[in-house]
Amino acid sequence: MLLSQISVFLVSCIGVIILTPPTIFFAKKLGLVDDPKTHKHPAVIHKKTLPRGGGLPIYLSILLGILFLLPDSTVFLPVLISGGLIVIVGLLDDRYDLSPYLRFGANIVCAAIVVFSGIHVPFITNPLGGILHFSNISYPIFGFDLSLGSLIAVVWVVWIMNMLNWSKGVDGQMPGIAAISAIVVGFAALRFPVLTESNILISQAAFIVAGASAGFLFYNFYPAKIFPGYSATILGFMIGVLSIMSGVKLATALLVMGVPAADFVFIFIRRIMQHKSPFRGDREHLHHLLLKLGMGQRRIAISYWIVSLLLGVFALNLSSRGKLFAIILVVVVVGSVILTLRFLLRKINEESI
Repeated sequence: MLLSQISVFLVSCIGVIILTPPTIFFAKKLGLVDDPKTHKHPAVIHKKTLPRGGGLPIYLSILLGILFLLPDSTVFLPVLISGGLIVIVGLLDDRYDLSPYLRFGANIVCAAIVVFSGIHVPFITNPLGGILHFSNISYPIFGFDLSLGSLIAVVWVVWIMNMLNWSKGVDGQMPGIAAISAIVVGFAALRFPVLTESNILISQAAFIVAGASAGFLFYNFYPAKIFPGYSATILGFMIGVLSIMSGVKLATALLVMGVPAADFVFIFIRRIMQHKSPFRGDREHLHHLLLKLGMGQRRIAISYWIVSLLLGVFALNLSSRGKLFAIILVVVVVGSVILTLRFLLRKINEESI
């Protein structure tokens, strides 16, 4: 069984390696580029013009991998269609810098398409004991009676998409985290007393996503030859959806992405408290603080990967209660590190004046 997962991983990885060079060529021709002279986003740290649109070869590899490598791809058709819409919106943003509110609305629509196809969160394991069921609780929204499980699924997928998107500030950082997270989700899908064909299928799909992420690293690791662009939110979308399909392994997925998730929460809260839009970027993410202290992009990206890998190992071996405590610990540690780095940087700035 493991041989099958390794095979689809390698094929997907090679697919992205082959598809990315022509993407770089056409991205330059079509103006899908990030020019630091004209792109005044505060989080821009690169010095030269680089192509965007990295989500396109990633999506094509995932699409072809699922359609041609899996024995039954019909279950993934709504996911692939919705994913295609995500990439189209992302490419338009890579070209025209769309409003973040428009992008966010598109995220919700794409997640809703998947939910209406039947993918939702029927229950989660209560860390304190028992099962929390959501299917019998519903709310009327826009004329539809949506179950609480459906609403949770939409929120979860949209959150994972944006949380990983906020983690691409350093070359190679986001694809590496996505690859490790997808592998963990793939293994988690197999951790049931009785394995079904559905479990195996979802695990293979997760390894296809992991392979696509890993293949993109050949071109995105520092110094990057191409940026993921907003189209690469396809990775967060696939991981969010597959973590639900794998048997509601939300805590497992959340723990392996614990550092970018905690960073997202603190950034979101800080922007709200400062009366700023949470969608407007800045240079206050954890990776930006590490850059300001002189840590190189490669070291930052690899550090994120190592922590994600360790958390992924814990996630696969901890009980539900253990995962809850681990998630709380990660939030506390990341919050403490962010506060400490901000204090150190403030002291350094004061001493340099």
